Amino acid sequence: MKRMLSGIKPTGQLTLGNYIGALKNFVAYQDEYEMIAFIANLHTITVYQDPQ
Repeated sequence: MKRMLSGIKPTGQLTLGNYIGALKNFVAYQDEYEMIAFIANLHTITVYQDPQ
């Protein structure tokens, strides 16, 4: 089975765009792919990252 990794950015309220663009497809693809979905959040980075 193929895998699909997808992340979405937290925006507070669920919008129609979030639903139609991402969440609805996650449900549709789960029969075809091993779905791995996550919420991408900058606050999860706890160690300083040097931009260089």
